[in-house]
Amino acid sequence: MRTMKAQHSSNGRGRSPFLTSYALTLAFITFVSVLYFKDFSSTLGQPFLHRPPPRHRAGRGQISRPLLPRDHGVSEAAARLPFAVGAVPAGCDVGQGEWVYDEAARPWYREEECPYIQPQLTCQAHGRPDKAYQHWRWQPRGCSLPSFNATLMLEMLRGKRMLFVGDSLNRGQYVSLVCLLHRLIPESSKSMETFDSLTVFRAKDYNATIEFYWAPFLAESNSDDAVVHRVADRIVRGTSIEKHAKFWKGADILVFNTYLWWMTGQKMKILQNSFEDKNKDIIEMETEEAYGMVLNAVLKWVENNMNPKTSRVFFVTMSPTHTKSKDWGEDTDGNCYNQTTPIKDLSYWGPGTSKGLMRVIGEVFGTAKIPVGVVNITQLSEYRKDAHTQIYKKQWNPLPPEQIANPKSYADCTHWCLPGLQDTWNELLYSKLFFP
Repeated sequence: MRTMKAQHSSNGRGRSPFLTSYALTLAFITFVSVLYFKDFSSTLGQPFLHRPPPRHRAGRGQISRPLLPRDHGVSEAAARLPFAVGAVPAGCDVGQGEWVYDEAARPWYREEECPYIQPQLTCQAHGRPDKAYQHWRWQPRGCSLPSFNATLMLEMLRGKRMLFVGDSLNRGQYVSLVCLLHRLIPESSKSMETFDSLTVFRAKDYNATIEFYWAPFLAESNSDDAVVHRVADRIVRGTSIEKHAKFWKGADILVFNTYLWWMTGQKMKILQNSFEDKNKDIIEMETEEAYGMVLNAVLKWVENNMNPKTSRVFFVTMSPTHTKSKDWGEDTDGNCYNQTTPIKDLSYWGPGTSKGLMRVIGEVFGTAKIPVGVVNITQLSEYRKDAHTQIYKKQWNPLPPEQIANPKSYADCTHWCLPGLQDTWNELLYSKLFFP
């Protein structure tokens, strides 16, 4: 833009500064409009950006989901949110819908094309025999998600810092987003580095970073080591978030999650003094109470440190597990292993997903003084028993023969293959960010 201005000055000395500013503004608006309405895939040689329009299908059954407020279109205030360029249709709830098998439109990228996927998520490289899990597209009932436009997103992130904060599931979503964007960036103009708990992807030509920060409870805990964090006796240090929050400052877009690590089946242990203290003052709290306490602390920090005129904040809801096939009506004593199709019952909600914690999310962020976008990935993910990594991932420790002989005994029914379900999570995030 500086070059354009210099040329304009030298060639048009008699023009009004007002007209110059007006022309530049009009040019920028036209540029953003073209980014959204025109497909650049043929120009850029990126066929994964070009997708046919989604096919509408009639929904089957009804979903009772009173846990979070529904989206009923966009308010005038939402239209003025930073990064917003449009709006979803009034009454469109993208969280309700069904999975449509669509080989023409999914996946957005191939596993081998994205070098940033951790070996825990590269299912094809580790021998998964089927690819059907990659071809399902989420179709909201009665409306459609805005088509993911990588060019638009990179332009809107120019000069910005986007930060994901949470656990390994949030890291999976972070890597998914990097995979969705990186093909537009020349090899010499991108990099990814890890500094302890912080991983940074740089898009140098855009002066932009997309980052992930490991904090599975958001508050300080004894599970904060980004590598060695498998502890049986999990302890959270109350509402202390300062240790982590110093890394959040300066972010233009924050995407939080926390859930999996809270599901211990027991009361949460809350440290009231410091981990450095010899005599630790630990009390026990009900999980919902402790979860709400930490989310309120995070929200208070957001309200005190994020400028709603220039930045956006999101919270991604719980990622479900599929550990018992009897939960979705199968007679076998199995789990997600060898599952190749989604659950068809649109009312399905797995018993391992806490409705109580879902209500806490709605209650806490429903009182926010600044907008916090809740990205509800839970219900649509409940159906995807087929999309987990199962046994097709890097095993960090050698498996004993008895486990190898019984694959379901070591199947991972928590994490998700990439490409796959988490790309859809980013479609929802994209919709919330640019079309609130």
